[in-house]
Amino acid sequence: MANFHLPPIGFGPGSQPADAEGGPQYPPMPQEMRVFVPPSPEVTDPERLAPALELLSRFAAACQACAGDGTTAGFDLATLDTANRALIAGTLGQGEVSIRVRGVPAVAVQESVFAGVWVLSGHGIDRVEVAPIPSLALERAFAPTRSGKGADAPRGPAVVNAPPLLVELQDKSAAFAPGSGPHVVNLTLLPHTEEDLVWLDAALGEGSVTILSRGYGNCRITATALPHVWRVQFFNSMDTLILDTFEVTSMPEVALAATEDLSDSAGRLARVLESIR
Repeated sequence: MANFHLPPIGFGPGSQPADAEGGPQYPPMPQEMRVFVPPSPEVTDPERLAPALELLSRFAAACQACAGDGTTAGFDLATLDTANRALIAGTLGQGEVSIRVRGVPAVAVQESVFAGVWVLSGHGIDRVEVAPIPSLALERAFAPTRSGKGADAPRGPAVVNAPPLLVELQDKSAAFAPGSGPHVVNLTLLPHTEEDLVWLDAALGEGSVTILSRGYGNCRITATALPHVWRVQFFNSMDTLILDTFEVTSMPEVALAATEDLSDSAGRLARVLESIR
């Protein structure tokens, strides 16, 4: 006969503690990804709202043109009355990308639910721009709001790997040519200390443009004071940093409305116009 063996301690029913409700505990699940929901503003007086309807039609045409040959377009909304401006706002809604442009005047940029259609607001500014990214975000990006100290930034004993990274970024910044591909320094894959990151932040400074893209998680893009150098950070839906990079480029691709997005926006705007006219 086989020897009788007692079951090992710590296994089997009742061996593990239960929570207050008697069931297993699970980490919170990711939130659902945002999807496009066609806006459906109510139009009771098409004749009175003709200016807004005409502008929406021009937005659609501008999206198609931008998708075709890259032509951008701007539209001033300041002349619209309250009802027409409300129809524009109700139709465009708020998309996933918002931009803060510091300077004089400071400008808040909000992408609409139609990718590539941007609403710009600020002192004396109320306009829509159809483009992969608003031109103002490119023009002011690297104007320093906090100047970079370069290699002269105070360095503590825990700053180990940051100085060679600064030399690389400075070299790629000086050699950057419009139209060239991005150069990416992936901090997530490189050994570094927290002091390295603090030192790089002081060495590079901060520019005038910050971009936040919300979707399945967040992407935060910050211009540095070194031309063409951006800090790009990706967070998952639990707000945990999962990718941390520097990109040397005119504008990180993740912030741009793609050609396909602009073409889709043209079709979606046309369908919305058909439903509200």
